[in-house]
Amino acid sequence: MPLSMKINVESWPLAGKFKISRGTRKVSDVIVVELSDGNYFGWGECFPYARYGEDIDSVQNQIKAVRSNIEAGADRHAVMDIMPPGAARNAIDCALWDLESKRTGARVWDLAKLSIPKPVTTVFTLGVDDPLIMGEKARENCLRPRLKLKMTGDGLDLERVRQIHTNAPASRLVVDANEGWNIEQYIEYAPQLKELSVEMIEQPLPSSDDEQLKFIERPIPVCADESCHDRSTLPDLVGKYDMINIKLDKTGGLTEALNLRTEALNLGLDIMVGCMIGTSLAMAPGVIVAQGAPIVDLDGPLLLARDRDPGLEFSGSIINPPEIELWG
Repeated sequence: MPLSMKINVESWPLAGKFKISRGTRKVSDVIVVELSDGNYFGWGECFPYARYGEDIDSVQNQIKAVRSNIEAGADRHAVMDIMPPGAARNAIDCALWDLESKRTGARVWDLAKLSIPKPVTTVFTLGVDDPLIMGEKARENCLRPRLKLKMTGDGLDLERVRQIHTNAPASRLVVDANEGWNIEQYIEYAPQLKELSVEMIEQPLPSSDDEQLKFIERPIPVCADESCHDRSTLPDLVGKYDMINIKLDKTGGLTEALNLRTEALNLGLDIMVGCMIGTSLAMAPGVIVAQGAPIVDLDGPLLLARDRDPGLEFSGSIINPPEIELWG
């Protein structure tokens, strides 16, 4: 049945500034693809990310380039063939899953032949700031079971973690360097971070330099983020990383995310499921992928001044699976 497509750009203000090693953000600009067959409607959200050469215009252009294919009835599998991984394909893929769910009356996990999803517990992310300020933010969130700490490689990262551990001693910690360290910093920091309850280090080195991880001890598990996109990137990660961060904006949607999860587990890699900053619409498919994952980072809506309504139901750091009114 022919479809019609709408492409909407939305801006969602953050609750406060959010800083990582590559810059500061005050608003999340996302693209939403809406698909309709006249009776049923499906939608998906994506976040264009400059690190991967994306912006609002380029992602819109990618979507428009395949509009005729989608409106003529291209399914998820065809989209995998005509579009590369990335934000544009993510929005379309997730919209197609949602539309199929609405048409059939079956939930997405039933369509994917998966078990009924259970609630997952997300990290809560603290953006980079002065160590004392990050420590105070940790105190405000000390009842959250796991905190994720953004690092920069500016020489203050260990002090940041010390302040956070002091002010949130019961919280389990993961750190994300966003490619901001060098190998010497990793070797120096890792043993000390282990003593500070850090359970995982995400992308410590630039993806172009991560070959060095093969030749050193990793006292704390290391997770690939910028180095991992879809299944084609997996073979190069074995031996360098212990875990991969699956983000639907990198995989190009739920379809490839589920395939990536299966193949990574078969290769002995653990799974983290992450996100860009977005609304509950972007997080909902991630909850499906996150089932059984030891680390979940789907806190995007918690960082916004307001979320989509209806959105996911959060109870502290616990996220319930999406209701059909939202997605899937």
